[in-house]
Amino acid sequence: MILIVAKFTTRPEWSERFLDLVHDFTAATRAEPGNLWFDWSRSVEDPTEFVLIEAFHDDGAGAHVNSDHFKAAMQTLPQALAETPRIINVTIEGATDWSRMSELAVE
Repeated sequence: MILIVAKFTTRPEWSERFLDLVHDFTAATRAEPGNLWFDWSRSVEDPTEFVLIEAFHDDGAGAHVNSDHFKAAMQTLPQALAETPRIINVTIEGATDWSRMSELAVE
């Protein structure tokens, strides 16, 4: 599994509309055959910070960055950003889904 976590800091005037801006990009990415998840969160402390957690089967991320919707997003997103997004991109061998947190098991 390829796991990507990216932090986006928006311009204040875009904070309330950012999720609308990424709506079509999000829907198209979630429909990709290799996508496992593509989930946005918003910071509870900083209303201009959004975090994207996405995962792909090992062969899915290459198709994602070459897709028309990815290329379109790379053209439209900069208008809303205050800085270059920060990213973590790792391959987790053998993983295909979330693991359960053993320290906080709910029975």
